[in-house]
Amino acid sequence: MAETEGGGARIDGTEVAKRVRGEVRRRVAGVADRVRPGLATVLVGDDAASAVYVRNKRKACAEVGIESIHTELPATTAQATLLAKVDELNARDDVHGILVQLPLPEGLDEKEVIDRLSPEKDVDGLTPVSQGRLLAGTAGLRPCTPLGVMRLIDETGVDPTGKRAVVVGRSLLVGKPVGLLLLERHATVTYCHSRTADLEAEVASADILVAAIGRPKAIPGSWIKPGAVVIDVGINRTDDGLVGDVDYESARLRAAHITPVPGGVGPMTIAMLLSNTVEAALASVRG
Repeated sequence: MAETEGGGARIDGTEVAKRVRGEVRRRVAGVADRVRPGLATVLVGDDAASAVYVRNKRKACAEVGIESIHTELPATTAQATLLAKVDELNARDDVHGILVQLPLPEGLDEKEVIDRLSPEKDVDGLTPVSQGRLLAGTAGLRPCTPLGVMRLIDETGVDPTGKRAVVVGRSLLVGKPVGLLLLERHATVTYCHSRTADLEAEVASADILVAAIGRPKAIPGSWIKPGAVVIDVGINRTDDGLVGDVDYESARLRAAHITPVPGGVGPMTIAMLLSNTVEAALASVRG
């Protein structure tokens, strides 16, 4: 974690993700006599950003020793064909994690595809079964970005127990699950969203703030509680480049620990995806 001149400590997500990948590499080597973890990626259509994301995931797999099984399908792929591919991957013993890259081309039903994934191979933690396990506090695969958020909080040395945590955003991908993970760690959690009556007051109460609303610099530094941990999940493209949901330059003057954008939460998502794939592989051999 690097110190930011004149402000709180910058939480270096790139460095933490590198450590997580090292941990995964050692775990893969340690279970080589029992299982070779395999991650299947499915790319439908020719969206350039999706292609880059999948390529980065496959490269990360190679770096840590996870087998990468990749399928590319045209944008004209029928729903039944895509579901059949998911069924095939669900049945393969060498596939422990399945990631269907989103968004899918127009005309395909994303929800039906996600729901078709085996919960034991749902390394993105998006199926209703995975979400239910999180809500119930039972064992299962958790969404990658929220797992990355929790790891970054742990890197600060701040224990969430008894802390006031405010999550700005309520998406199924980040907001809702990260709030539940914080609750598991005994934080007192408040969810905020577009209809929150006094967002400034809620943010100002946060010992731990997680911003995940997708609006550039929507949270000014003046709202941040002095000494807070600020985790900015937002990645917004602007004329000034990539910025987060929090105004970093002003917020860092009040926060004790804060993630930058880019270089904060972003690198953690793929790192936790690799970790989830190893967890799924180990669960498969435990029976």
